[in-house]
Amino acid sequence: MQKIEEKKIHIKQITLCTALVMFSTFGTFAQNEKVESVYTKLDEKSCKTLESSIENSGWYRGECQGVGGYKLQITEGDIRQSIDVRAPNKRKYELNFTGNVSAAFSYVGAKAEWRVTRKGKMLVPIALIVRFDASENPEDATKTISYLVVSKITKKEICVTNVVKPGAKANEEARQLADIAKTKPCKKSEN
Repeated sequence: MQKIEEKKIHIKQITLCTALVMFSTFGTFAQNEKVESVYTKLDEKSCKTLESSIENSGWYRGECQGVGGYKLQITEGDIRQSIDVRAPNKRKYELNFTGNVSAAFSYVGAKAEWRVTRKGKMLVPIALIVRFDASENPEDATKTISYLVVSKITKKEICVTNVVKPGAKANEEARQLADIAKTKPCKKSEN
């Protein structure tokens, strides 16, 4: 009788250990979805002009193709650029680079880096990285600071979470921040 009880206990221990290993493995796979980069162009030739004016200080709004049904709208006014993200449901999210990064004269880089996961053949964006060059030196407007702006993309919100200053490992830092951006709060705009 004692041997039967010992075998039952041993079987329960093996079952519990197996369950823990399976749960641990499944949890690891769920948390470590493969994240990769996909690039889209932001230059004027690649984007469709929606509105523009050269009178006074001039303004521009153009729409560029994104990933997974998202589109990026480049906005410019008073020699300052920013990006609005248009979700597949047509909702617009303003990233407000003027308030979140720099109010100086500025322009966005020529491409956007989308951090994505794959669900079958479909790309699912989780974050966006855009280069943003700001002319913050009042003595010499040709000198710019090149920031990397990280924005999270979730079903509920799209917003700037981090701004990476120039540095030797800025690209790697921006990607690391993008991959955890969904856990970060939205940056509070200064303007």
